[in-house]
Amino acid sequence: MADRISDPIGRLMGLRYKSHPWHGVFIGEKSPEELTAFIEVVSTDTVKYEIDKDSGYLRIDRPQKFSNVVPALYGFIPQTYCGDKVGEYCNQKAGRKNIKGDGDPIDICVLTEKNIAHGDLLVNARPIGGFRMIDGNQADDKIIAVLRNDTMYGHFKDISEVPKIVIQRLEHYFLTYKDMPGHESNTEITDTYGVEEAYEVIRLSVEDYNEKFANLGKLLS
Repeated sequence: MADRISDPIGRLMGLRYKSHPWHGVFIGEKSPEELTAFIEVVSTDTVKYEIDKDSGYLRIDRPQKFSNVVPALYGFIPQTYCGDKVGEYCNQKAGRKNIKGDGDPIDICVLTEKNIAHGDLLVNARPIGGFRMIDGNQADDKIIAVLRNDTMYGHFKDISEVPKIVIQRLEHYFLTYKDMPGHESNTEITDTYGVEEAYEVIRLSVEDYNEKFANLGKLLS
């Protein structure tokens, strides 16, 4: 059995209807060590795409105003939610008191040497660390992962093994991708964390998801 949402009704419906990438895709039996990620944006995109939470289709969020592009596959982890538990964990680690979850699935960047032509796809990924990012007063963690069996990045076990320039490029993207002329961004990365802390953020986000969408599971059980 996959999980309480995907099986058996979800899989039966999937024969006729497309599964919702957030709710209808199983995170994976080996999570958090290995999981399924839904990719919205690839490194050649000059437009920021984001999942439409109601329909499950990709929607154009905004054209990038400047030349920065994400140097990795970028998307989210299905059946996760950045809620109270993730927000409180961010408070503890960052020494804050007012941080809340941003109400989105947990973001993930997947490192690979391959040029992937487009988003709207699923990949098998292994988390190796993450950024503790805060946007205003909201937790907005970015999990860093590697594509499973990738020739260049697949052997990395922890973010500390990744070349520093790769991490710096990711940091620069997330600190500037919301920049707009005349608008001052209010995002910060308080620290970079390793694989075990990434696992904990994912576990907490799954707990947040199960609490937030408990009724969805009951309806399908």
